[in-house]
Amino acid sequence: MTSTAPTSNGASAGILSKLNAASSAEDFFTALDVPYDESVVRVARLHILKRMGQYLAQEDFSGLSEDVITSRCKANLERAYEDFVASSPLDHRVFKVLKEAVAPKTPANFVPFDELLK
Repeated sequence: MTSTAPTSNGASAGILSKLNAASSAEDFFTALDVPYDESVVRVARLHILKRMGQYLAQEDFSGLSEDVITSRCKANLERAYEDFVASSPLDHRVFKVLKEAVAPKTPANFVPFDELLK
């Protein structure tokens, strides 16, 4: 495995450094040894990585062994990938622009008709 020198948060630098240096979604799947369907990744690569990041943000790797960190990263990638296997990125809307696309929009200067009658 890679170096296990502690980082500033106490976690080892191995897999986290590898993932930080990854330049594609496929690099994440390869580094964590997670099988994937290219057609799913082709459509939802950014969504999968964004969702994985959301899951990882809930983790605390302080004081954990490299094996445990790797296992948790792998589980989070698998979980994020599965989110998009059976449904589309539009179903999950992990990005702000997609969330706002379905949010009801009320113009800032809109005055409801009922307010005019008061």
